[in-house]
Amino acid sequence: MDQLLGIDLVSLVKTAGYLGLFFIVFAESGLFIGFFLPGDSLLFTAGFLASQGYLSIMPLMLLTFVGAVLGDNFGYAFGRKVGPAIFSREDSLLFHKDHLIRAQNYYEKHGGITIVLARFMPIIRTFAPIIAGVGNMKYKDFFFYNLIGGVLWGLGMPFLGYFLGSTIPSVDRYLMPIVLFIIVASMVPPVWHFLKDANHREQAKRGLLNFFRKIAIR
Repeated sequence: MDQLLGIDLVSLVKTAGYLGLFFIVFAESGLFIGFFLPGDSLLFTAGFLASQGYLSIMPLMLLTFVGAVLGDNFGYAFGRKVGPAIFSREDSLLFHKDHLIRAQNYYEKHGGITIVLARFMPIIRTFAPIIAGVGNMKYKDFFFYNLIGGVLWGLGMPFLGYFLGSTIPSVDRYLMPIVLFIIVASMVPPVWHFLKDANHREQAKRGLLNFFRKIAIR
């Protein structure tokens, strides 16, 4: 098994090289178009390949860290720029100002930990810095937690791949199962955060009941 959702991660890393990985990390960290990119698995695979001599771990970690931090900063700047225009819009079916006000209040209270944890959440990591910008999170706070998240994710993921590749014999046999585990594990924080709220639990319960009712009717 050497592919994830049709993407050959090993070939992608080898083809992209250092600069390609930098731009992929940058795009996933702060561009709308980057939400579909396989960040966690890609960084882990790149670190693993570094342990096998295809890349050098230090330049790899430096570039992924810088790409992650700059990408988040770009997303934040974009959010700050479009924020006033969004707040001036009239409410519609898909847009409500109160949602943005809630986001603003949330980032004032919990923005720091959100920026750090979002690094490990697929899709969410792309939009978290943009929403932080729209919600007018203080830049000095954003930058501080952005650096922490960049260290833990941008440095930590490739190092984990490098460490396991260097210490476990024939770990390449288990590369994709490990990658899948990382992806599943990265989904635990948002699911836990969602379900710990009583209203969210009730919504999830109603959704499941409606789903099973539809199955029963059929």
